[in-house]
This record gives sequence, C-alpha cells and structure tokens, in this order.
Amino acid sequence: MLNNPIVRREFVSTLRRRRTMVAIVGTAVAFVVLVMLRWPTDARVDLSGEQSRQVFRLFGYGLMASLLLLTPAFPATSIVREKGSGTLALLLNSPMTVWSIYGGKLVANLGFVVVLVLMSVPAAAACYAMGGVSLTGELLLLYGILGLLVLQYTTLGLLVSTCTNSTESALRITYFCVLLMSVVSLGPHHFLQGTSGSLAVHADWCRCISPIPAVMELLGHGGVGSQGIISSTNVVLLYVMLSAGSTAVFVVWTMSRLNHSLFDLSRSQGLITDERSMAVRSWRRLFFLVDPQRRKSGIGPLTNPVMVKEFRCRRFGRMHWMLRLAAFSAVISLLLTLLATMGTLDWGPETIGGIMVLLQAALIVLLTPSLTAGLISAEIESGGWQLLQMTPMSAGKILRGKLASVVWPVLLIIVSTLPGYVVMVYIRPDMWLQVRQVLICLAFTALLSIGLSFAASSLFRRSAMAMAASYSALAVVCGGTMFVWLLRDSPFGHTAVQWALTINPIAAALTVIETPGFTQYLLIPGNWWFTTAASAFCAAVVLVQTHRLKRPQ
Repeated sequence: MLNNPIVRREFVSTLRRRRTMVAIVGTAVAFVVLVMLRWPTDARVDLSGEQSRQVFRLFGYGLMASLLLLTPAFPATSIVREKGSGTLALLLNSPMTVWSIYGGKLVANLGFVVVLVLMSVPAAAACYAMGGVSLTGELLLLYGILGLLVLQYTTLGLLVSTCTNSTESALRITYFCVLLMSVVSLGPHHFLQGTSGSLAVHADWCRCISPIPAVMELLGHGGVGSQGIISSTNVVLLYVMLSAGSTAVFVVWTMSRLNHSLFDLSRSQGLITDERSMAVRSWRRLFFLVDPQRRKSGIGPLTNPVMVKEFRCRRFGRMHWMLRLAAFSAVISLLLTLLATMGTLDWGPETIGGIMVLLQAALIVLLTPSLTAGLISAEIESGGWQLLQMTPMSAGKILRGKLASVVWPVLLIIVSTLPGYVVMVYIRPDMWLQVRQVLICLAFTALLSIGLSFAASSLFRRSAMAMAASYSALAVVCGGTMFVWLLRDSPFGHTAVQWALTINPIAAALTVIETPGFTQYLLIPGNWWFTTAASAFCAAVVLVQTHRLKRPQ
C-alpha cells in the first residue's frame, strides 16, 4: 500500500503545504501548553497520583477535541476535488482497481492524522512519567479509542466526498455529520436516562456512537451528567463495536459509489412555474410561501445587486430553504414548551429554555460558516472577484450586499423560536427579563459567528480552507470552553471556568436562562464586551483585506 501512487502523491503534497506545517507545529505546542497548565510546581511527591490524573485528563480531552476538528477536513475534500478537476475520471479509467484507489485515499488521509497524533507522544510520555497513569489500561487504551475515532470520521469524510459536487458542501455536510454523531447523539440519553422502555435503551445505545462518553469513562468522568443515576452499560465496548460497524458501512458504501456512475448527473431541468397552467400556479402559490421554481423579478433600483446575487446563486441558503428551517425550529420550540406545560415531561422552564438555546445556537454555529465563509474566498477561487472589481460598485457596497445575504437568514433563525419563548413568558411572566437577555446573547452569538467566518473568508483564497478555519475557530470558542466547564472542580477551579466561559456567548445564554450547572457563573456583561471587541477586530480584518484585494492586481 505504501507503493500506491495515490499515497505518495497526496501524502507528500499534504506535508509540503504551509498550512500543514502550521497545523503540526500548532498541535505540538497546544499539547505542551495543556500539560504545562497542570504540571506540579512544588517539590512535593504526589503519592495519590491525583495531579498526574488531572494532567492526563486534560491531555485526553485536548487530543480528542483536536482530532474531532482536524480529522474530517482533508478526507471530505479528497474525492470531490479530484472529481472537479477531472482527474477522478482518469483514475477510474487507469489500471488501478477500486480498492487501490480507495485504499490510497484512505492511507494518505490517515497518514496526516497519524503525524498529528505523533506530535502528542511527548506530552503523553510526560503524563506517564508523573506516575498514577497505567500504560496499557489507560494511555494505550485512550490511543486505541482515538484511533477508532480517526478511522471512523476519515471513512465518513470520504463517503461524503463521493456524494457532493463541491468542496464547500462536502465540508458543510461532513462537519454536520460529525456534530450529529459526536454531540447531538448524547441528547436523547441525557433526557431519557432513568426511565424505562425501549426509547431509553435506544437512547443509551445511540450515545455510544459518539467517542465522548467512551473517553469520559476512561478518564474517570463517566458519571458527569448522569444526575446520580448509575449505569451498567459498558460504554467503551459499545463504542468499539458501533465505531467498527459504522466504519465498515462507510467503507462498503463508498466503494460501491466509486465508479463511473458518479458522473451520471443527468436529470430533468423541470418547468418554470410561470409556464404551468393556472390551476398549478394557484396551487403552488398556496403551497409555497416562496416558490423555488418561479421566475424571479428584476432587481429594483434601490436593491443591492450583490445581495440578490448571493440569494439566487448559492445552492444552500436560498430563502425557501431558510423558511423551512425556521418553520422546523419554531415547531420544535413550541412542541417542547407544550410537552412541558402538559406535564408529559418533568422538566422545568429552565431546562426547556436551555434546550431551545442550544437548538438555536447549534443552528447558528452550523449554518453561519457555510453561508459566510465563501463570500470572498469563493469569489477569488472562481474568478468572480475580478468581475466585481470591474463593476462600478464600491467595496463598501459589495461588502454590505454580501453581509446582508447572511444577516437576514440568521435573523430568521433567531426569530423562529420566539413562539416558544412567548409561551414561556405567558406561563411565567417573571422570565421576561431572562428571555430578553437570552435573545441578546443569541444575537451576539450570531455576530461572533458572522465576524469570524467573514474574516476567514477574506484571509483565505480557497473557500474550503476558509470554511474549515471558521468551523475550527467556532468549535474552540463554543465547544472548547465547554470542555473546561465539564472539568470544573477537577482540575479547573471556579475562577478558571468562569474566565473560559466568558468568551462563549452560548454559555452566557445558558447562564441567563438558569440552566442547571451554569447558575453559579456570572458571565454578563463580560461576554458582551468580549464579543463586541472580537467582532470589531474581525470587521477591521475584513476591511483591511478587502482594501488590499480591491486594488488593481
């Protein structure tokens, strides 16, 4: 397999990239910093091994978070980039078998992740040298679980890469699947634990598809979030079984698609609604609030043409899809509030509010980079930026149009759960101030997401890299700080957790709504000041980069 030409071409070319070197060096430095944060500073010997276990826990969670962020990026774009450049057709017509092509892609992408994992070995050796950590029972088992994680999400990225037609959609769908499998799968068990029935059993199995419970069990945090309920489930064994099974499904599925049928994209172009009969037009006008097949009207004289171009040209993010997403969010929020009001679920308004906050925040964090990260980088990559430079529009008008094409859909998502909050305020009028502050925190979440993604779009010349950078930055801000909260009291104290959560607008919203586990932290108005400063800095980056790109080349 090492003599495979695809391995030699992709693995070596990946290592030659500047961003690869930055990722490798940054990973090594990050692990060193994580270990140094909890390295003992006194000369006393810790016979209990508690300090070494704290260092090992911090190292384990940091390594898992790094792999969750970095593993899917390269395999998700591996096959779709070959397809776009036309080299995939040459590979399928070469003497190489399908297994050789897929095996070369798999080994090349795994090789890069293996290099990143090797950068963590010195930090792991430091954890073992402190004592209190078993080599075979904990350290090697942690690497084994994370190895399954890497294999599972690499095969997932390759599968998604065969199902999409652009690198942007491949990254968006892959990170959505990673979020669904690693985080969202934990939700049903959290709310159904302690109950009887098949739903509780299925929820217990569903959470084991995520590597997070297995790593938490290994690091001694298996009881966190269990609400005092003891579970007899062998989480590590279940994750090994489900991870191996899902990996096998991804491999077989991808190899069944890796043939000439990938290029068979012929399909009916359909009919414009304006060309149909009056009865069909009347029915579609009643059924669709925004008819996707209706001929669009001309651009008005006072309308920003760049905004209209963004709404009409992007495949995902068009208004009819945004309205469907907003309707789904509104129905879920009303359903949760209705179930709690009727007593079907024994949840208080704080828990219901926390779920709605997480629902809105997840939609914002997931959709905003996919809509924003390609605003400038995709224009540069496709050559459209040169066309914009030749128009009489100023740089400010271009930026305003592109920004408006993202702001309106994000505002629609924020407004979509207002019916659920209205019902909560109707039931408990004293929660009006909390709901208002929650909406402000969600607005700041959207502001930070748009700012980071827009800045990444101006800094990178490829939309795939801009999108990966946007998702990584938001994952560090919104997800990385939650790991610090997860490790509260051991090893992080109250002050360290509060400082970490201050930069997270989602945590600020959960604190305001008094979600259990966040009531003891005071994050307002510190989070608002930080988000404002970070957004202003991102805006300055966008202005400087746009001024540089707008100059004649």
